[in-house]
Parts: sequence; structure tokens; C-alpha cells
Amino acid sequence: MNADKVIDAKGLACPMPIVKTKKAIEELQSGQILEVQTTDKGSKNDLTAWANATGHQLLDTKAEGGTYTFWIKKK
Repeated sequence: MNADKVIDAKGLACPMPIVKTKKAIEELQSGQILEVQTTDKGSKNDLTAWANATGHQLLDTKAEGGTYTFWIKKK
């Protein structure tokens, strides 16, 4: 999936992936896609809940080799 912006939050524990995601998505225009890469197992629940709470759309997730990748479309 093509993302308009990619952030690397690998090696960071909660809540830092959410903090970085929030800051990065504020820099995007409505409809643009943010790719977030993390290694925190809790990120799946955290980012899913954050997207739902903020109205952004979690388009897809992928777990591969200990890295979790999320694609979030800005509302």
C-alpha cells in the first residue's frame, strides 16, 4: 500500500508509538495515508483503539518478523 508518510516507531514502548502517530497524522491532509511501523506488541490494540477514538480509518495491518505495520487514513 502506498503511504503519503511513513514513521518508524520500532523499539518504542507505549505510549510513544501513539504519540508519534498523532504528531505525524496532524501533518497530513484529509484522505492521506500514514504508515506506522512498530515492534510493540500492544500497538495493535492501541492503534486500533486510537484510530476508532479519533475518527481516522485503520485500513490494514501486517505483522512480519516482529514488526507491526499499520496504514491509517486521515479523516
